Amino acid sequence: MRETMNVILAEYLPLVIFFGIAIFIAVAIMIAPFLIAPSNPDPEKLSAYECGFPAFDDARMKFDVRFYLVAILFIIFDLEVAFLFPWAVAFKEAGVYGFWSMMIFLGILTIGFIYEWRKGALEWD
Repeated sequence: MRETMNVILAEYLPLVIFFGIAIFIAVAIMIAPFLIAPSNPDPEKLSAYECGFPAFDDARMKFDVRFYLVAILFIIFDLEVAFLFPWAVAFKEAGVYGFWSMMIFLGILTIGFIYEWRKGALEWD
C-alpha cells in the first residue's frame, strides 16, 4: 500500500513542480513592476485620456453621449465580424435559409450604423 502511494506521488511530482514554478513566475511578474519601475507620475500621465473627463473626479458627473454612440458602433462592427466568419466558413452548408438569415442580420446592423451616422457619432468636433 505504501509503495503504491509513493508511485502515485512520484507521478504527480512533475505536476506539483510545474504549478509551483507557475505560481512563482506569476507572483514575480506581479511584484517586479513595483520594485523596478519608478513611481513619479507627471501631469500628462494623470490628465484625462480616452474618456474625456478628468480621472478621480465625481463618478456621478455627466459626460458626452457620443461615448455611448461609439460603444454602440463598436458593438455593431464587432458583432458583424464575429458572426460573418463562421457564416462564411459554413456558407455552402447554410443554404438559402442561412443566406437570408444573414442578410436580415446585416440589414439590422446597417440600420444601426445609419442611426449612428445620423446622430453624428462619426464626427468629433
